[in-house]
Amino acid sequence: MIDLSVNIGSLRLKNPVLAASGTFGYGMEFTPFMDLNELGGFVVKGLYFSPREGNPPPRLVETASGLINAIGLQGIGVKRFCKEILPQLRAYQTALIVNVCGENEEEYASVVEYLNSHEGIAAYELNISCPNVEKGGMCPALKPDLTYSVVKLVRSVSSRPLITKLSPNVSDIVEIALSAQEAGSDAVSLVNTFLAMAVDVDTKQPKLTNVFGGLSGPAIKPIALRMVFQVASQINIPVIGIGGIMSGEDALEYLICGAKAVEVGTSNFIDPESCLTIVQELERYCQTHGISRIEDIIGTLDVKQ
Repeated sequence: MIDLSVNIGSLRLKNPVLAASGTFGYGMEFTPFMDLNELGGFVVKGLYFSPREGNPPPRLVETASGLINAIGLQGIGVKRFCKEILPQLRAYQTALIVNVCGENEEEYASVVEYLNSHEGIAAYELNISCPNVEKGGMCPALKPDLTYSVVKLVRSVSSRPLITKLSPNVSDIVEIALSAQEAGSDAVSLVNTFLAMAVDVDTKQPKLTNVFGGLSGPAIKPIALRMVFQVASQINIPVIGIGGIMSGEDALEYLICGAKAVEVGTSNFIDPESCLTIVQELERYCQTHGISRIEDIIGTLDVKQ
C-alpha cells in the first residue's frame, strides 16, 4: 500500500494533488465527473466579501500550449458561498481550501473573519497575486513590504492554516516568499499566472477586453518549476507547486524540486478528471520504483555542483 499523504504544516492531505482556484469552480461543478473524496483537496474560486462581476467578455484566449484568462475574479461573495455552497461541500472528506481576495487589506481580513465561524474549511489560500484585475483589486505579492503587511494582518485574525499564493511577475520571488514566511504564513503556493496578452491581427485590437490577462498551462511550467525550486530551497515553510501540471510526471517534477503538494489548474478545462488521473499516475510511479511513501520523493533533486 502506497502512502500518498503529505503534510502542509498542520494540514494533512490524503494525497498531494489539489485542484487550483479559478479552474474548479466551487467544487460542486465537478461532481458529475469525479468523486471529490479522491482528491487531496481543492481550492474554491476566489471570494471577495461581496459579489463581484469580473471583467466583461471576451476574457479567455487560447495560446500555444496555454490559456490567457482575464476573468477578473468574478464570484458570488463570501456570504452566499457560506449559505449555499459550503453546506454541500461539508459532505466530502477532503481538504476544502478557500481562496481569499480583497480590494484592500481590511477586506482580506473581513473575509477570513467571516469564514472563521463556519465549519468545514481546512485552510485559506490568500490570493495576493492575481494579474488580471485592472480595477478594484490589489496585487501585494509584487512587493515584499505589502506582502508582509497583508499576510501579517490576515494571520492575526485567521483561525486556520494560511497559504499565501505568490505572483511570478516579480524580479525576486524568493524575497516575496521570505516576507510571507516572516509574516506568519503557514505555506506558500506558486506560481499564479504570468501577465500576458494576445492580439487579433485582422482588427488590430487586443483579443481580451481587459487587454492583459494571466497565462497558464504547459507553456509556463519550466519557469514555474524553476521558481518553485528556488523558493523551496530558501524558505522553511511548505511550498505548493502550480503551473502547467498536466500529468503525474509533471507533478513529480514539482515534488522532486521541493514542493510538498501541487495544484492542477488549466488541465481541468481539458479533462475534468485530470486531477484523479494524476493521483493514479503518482501511485503507479511509486509502485514501479519501490517507493512506499510519496514524501520520500519530495526535495530529492540531485543538483551537481
